[in-house]
Amino acid sequence: MGKSIFLVFLFSTLYFFAYTQNSIPTTQLVLLGTGTPISNPEKSGPSLAIVINGASYVVDCGPGVVRRASAANEKGITALATSKLKKLFITHLHSDHTAGYPDFIFTPAVLHRKEPLEVYGPVGLQNMTQHILEAYKEDIAIRINGLEKGEPEGYLVNVHEVNSGIVYKDSNITVKAFQVNHGSWKSALGYRFETADKIIVVSGDCSYSEQLIKNAIGCDILVHEVYSEKGLATKGKDDKAYFTSFHTSTTELAKIANLVQPKLLVLSHQLPLGVSLPSLLEEIKVKYKGAVVNGNDLDVY
Repeated sequence: MGKSIFLVFLFSTLYFFAYTQNSIPTTQLVLLGTGTPISNPEKSGPSLAIVINGASYVVDCGPGVVRRASAANEKGITALATSKLKKLFITHLHSDHTAGYPDFIFTPAVLHRKEPLEVYGPVGLQNMTQHILEAYKEDIAIRINGLEKGEPEGYLVNVHEVNSGIVYKDSNITVKAFQVNHGSWKSALGYRFETADKIIVVSGDCSYSEQLIKNAIGCDILVHEVYSEKGLATKGKDDKAYFTSFHTSTTELAKIANLVQPKLLVLSHQLPLGVSLPSLLEEIKVKYKGAVVNGNDLDVY
């Protein structure tokens, strides 16, 4: 009898463990755009999405973001269907990170988003949003009141200007913002996304950042911008002054990665400055031996 009870207990324990392991939702990182201000047709403007449990949380909205999300949806990531684009986090207000913002507001609304768009970002985002909505007010009126009979709620935008700390939380995810240095911008943000199975940290555009290191230590995935140090060595003093103030070199990123020790380092917003992307990657690998990849549009991790 004792042996039977033990076996029942053992199998019940194993079943419970297997069930709880399988019940944890899998978080995905989807790179929607890995480009820079350079108009490379292979790389849309900066944007990525954290996807979990049928919901998407998009970071930045460079040119092409909605169509890249649609492409991801066609590949089976249904949380990125256009009408489901409801949560957006902006790192800073540079044009290459926000030129797709009107598209992110209006295209999902036209395609039957039924809830307001919730947007989180630095001071200045409210002013930008108000001007966009004012510029398109006739379009909005015709789509809602005309023959399309659009959903008014879908055209609403709730802006949350944030600084540092926890800025959003729901049953899927906790989002923490932190300040980074990005040249002369008064406010530029990085984000830490915590789910049941992953911690993903996004640098945004920045130079070497102690705050990023503090918030990224031990994360599963670190998505970080970078420029080639070898490429910059061939440029003039004005370029050197700009890039060293606004961005992170391959040597600096290797130092960051050695301190943070992410399970995976994903390079995005890569600035090769005349060298190839594989060469830029090798610059980091010389000084950092962990897992690191060149990010490309529609890569999924």
